[in-house]
Amino acid sequence: MENTKYAVGLDIGTTKIVAMIGRENDYGKIEILGIGKSKSLGVHRGVVNNITQTIQSIQQAVQESESASGLKINDCVVGIAGQHIRSLQHSDYITRPDSEEVISEDDLDKLCNQVYKLVMLPGEEIIHVLPQEYKVDGQAEIKEPIGMYGGRLEANFHVVVGQVSSIRNIGRCVKSSGLDLAGITLEPLAAANAVLSQEEKEAGVALIDIGGGTTDLAIFKDGIIRHTAVIPFGGNVVTEDIKEGCSIIEKQAELLKIKFGSAWPGENKDNEIVSIPGLRGREPKEITLKNLSKIIHARVVEIIEQVYMEIKNYGHEDQKKKLIAGIVLTGGGSQLKHLKQLVEYITGMDTRIGYPNEHLAGDSDTEIASPVYATAVGLVMNAIQQQKKNVPRQPENQSKKEAQETKQEEQPNDYNQTEPQSTEPKRERKSFLEKWSEKLKDFLDNAE
Repeated sequence: MENTKYAVGLDIGTTKIVAMIGRENDYGKIEILGIGKSKSLGVHRGVVNNITQTIQSIQQAVQESESASGLKINDCVVGIAGQHIRSLQHSDYITRPDSEEVISEDDLDKLCNQVYKLVMLPGEEIIHVLPQEYKVDGQAEIKEPIGMYGGRLEANFHVVVGQVSSIRNIGRCVKSSGLDLAGITLEPLAAANAVLSQEEKEAGVALIDIGGGTTDLAIFKDGIIRHTAVIPFGGNVVTEDIKEGCSIIEKQAELLKIKFGSAWPGENKDNEIVSIPGLRGREPKEITLKNLSKIIHARVVEIIEQVYMEIKNYGHEDQKKKLIAGIVLTGGGSQLKHLKQLVEYITGMDTRIGYPNEHLAGDSDTEIASPVYATAVGLVMNAIQQQKKNVPRQPENQSKKEAQETKQEEQPNDYNQTEPQSTEPKRERKSFLEKWSEKLKDFLDNAE
């Protein structure tokens, strides 16, 4: 494996932390070399609230994936989500000094940089600025304005905003675990990369990633991301409801949900009963499956309705913005029995469960192709894409990176230069997120 590049994705979730090592095989598919999973302690609704516990969980997941693959992990691309993430639509324009010159990348940079000057709430920072359509001198619906003539360049932007402290905390946890932060990617975008096809993104699709602590939403139309949202409810709330409704401990509630849970109460007969051993010396408890699914149904309906409200806010009911490909469900929570039917019933939209198997090599473990690992697979894909972008440019930067490269020769891997994936495919210039994650790395280095 001497010359093989491999990339690492680290998914810091509310219920689990996954470290996944992968590489691209000769057929352009992702081969997973090792995976490590640990119980996530210290993360609540996608936000780190206990640094020490999170570091321990990250180290455990990393060690597990290292022993599974026999490789050493030095840096990783981290996914970011959490209830502090929000998005907004914004339009901006610049007036070019010379309309006789064609529009260049510098003009687009200037326009993008203008958006970062937007005044945010205290403690918030813009993490993604995604241009959607451009207008040149009033001519609308231009996807790529480079090379055109025009005096006024306008664009609609999808702006993703997050809390600086929450993002820095994640960076601190990764660094303290002995890893370098190679990049940051918004988790709904990573999951979308892993489970959505290009046709779906063109036709219009809503990706719903139901995790333990949060439900992430990403809406695509005409191949462009149109809306993102993070709803602060996930599978844990359902478990909590079962725990309280049936007066049992959390571990039993989680097992009940996974084994017997259903989002559709109609299908259970009244006489279907499951018996749960009582706590030390107490009588066992008997719970009817009908009651169990009624508890689950009530909470799941609430989550779906919140997501559907976000889809309506985007403008799904408008004929032009209609999401023809409907909804794709992924994440651990999407495995709940009859959830697909319930989502179709509430929203009236076509629904399927999203598995990340489309991009995985044929001989991959079936466990990895589960919706639970959609985000982790997406993060590995992002890291690999970023590596590819960096390959042709390495010779030019040789002098700057000599020190780095001598280090790399001592190790079999060559993925040290991964950066977060830019969401603008055709551009060679650095996306804001890349510049921003470099800024974050500097900040963390200086903080020590």
